[in-house]
Amino acid sequence: MNPKSSDRDLTRRRFLRRLALFASLASGSRYGAYLWADEPSSDPFGQTLPRRLLGRTGEKVTMLGLGGFHIGSLSDRDAQAMIEAAIDGGIRFFDTAQQYQNGGSEAKYGRFLTPKYRDHIFLMTKTLARDSRAAQRDLEESLRRLRTDYLDLWQMHSVVSPGDVEERQRNGVMEVMEEAKSSGKVRYIGFTGHRTPNAHRRVLEVTDQFDTCQMPINAADPSYQSFVKNILPMLAAKNLGVLAMKTLADQGFFGTHRWDSRSTGVSALIPNRISVQEAIHFVWSLPVSVLITGAESLDQLSEKIGLAHSFRGMSAEERQRIIQRVADLAGNAVEYYKA
Repeated sequence: MNPKSSDRDLTRRRFLRRLALFASLASGSRYGAYLWADEPSSDPFGQTLPRRLLGRTGEKVTMLGLGGFHIGSLSDRDAQAMIEAAIDGGIRFFDTAQQYQNGGSEAKYGRFLTPKYRDHIFLMTKTLARDSRAAQRDLEESLRRLRTDYLDLWQMHSVVSPGDVEERQRNGVMEVMEEAKSSGKVRYIGFTGHRTPNAHRRVLEVTDQFDTCQMPINAADPSYQSFVKNILPMLAAKNLGVLAMKTLADQGFFGTHRWDSRSTGVSALIPNRISVQEAIHFVWSLPVSVLITGAESLDQLSEKIGLAHSFRGMSAEERQRIIQRVADLAGNAVEYYKA
């Protein structure tokens, strides 16, 4: 058999299995048992975490990625220690965004990550630009701060409504992103958001250009304005890579708001309803490419790396029991970032 033909057949079978899974989700059976295959690997810096397919890109990314917001808020010494610990722990996916600390997060990656590890990592940043000029400026500034001549992934950040999506398209943001990909400054492009599934749905309705989507995926999500129920089937149909964020509801599962640590006014889901392990393994048991962790300490990062190593899957019945244990507290009080 022709090797290229065999590869195409295998890719097609995998894609059809994903479609079958999400058809079951949309039809009411909620969650299938299918998992994307993890593959262990190594590089000059040691053993990496298992990798998962990033949708139609064909790239394999580590199942855990390091979030850039918290890197930007750390001192240089602590940021370097966190980055080195992530590399040592097998993480090769690194997230950041232009607006994090007004470029401070990108600058720390530029000092402590890319000079040594650029050829062995998957590097992603994002732009909040609402027009083409701002998008082009953000791209050039991100490349400069990150000290690289290309991005592995550049995402249109934080879409908040269908109108917001339409405005960015009308003002040329998506066109600039496509041009950046064509020019080689960006390998892949995507979009993110956390307020409402309606914004994500509108992106998927108006364009087929994106390769990835980043959105909240956690045990509370299926019970309130759900990205898992409403958007994952659409991503599967388009074979987009799925980046899971807010997997503990941005500290909402602990009964606090991340931004000021004030109480959400409801009982903490962790540890009163579920454990950290259950919450994180719930996410990995769904077909996501990478779970992005916003680790605030080396201990938290080590915990997530350990959970990646211990992950062995979760049945549909186990997922449903977890959903039911937190369903009555789902909504704005826990996922306070949703509209």
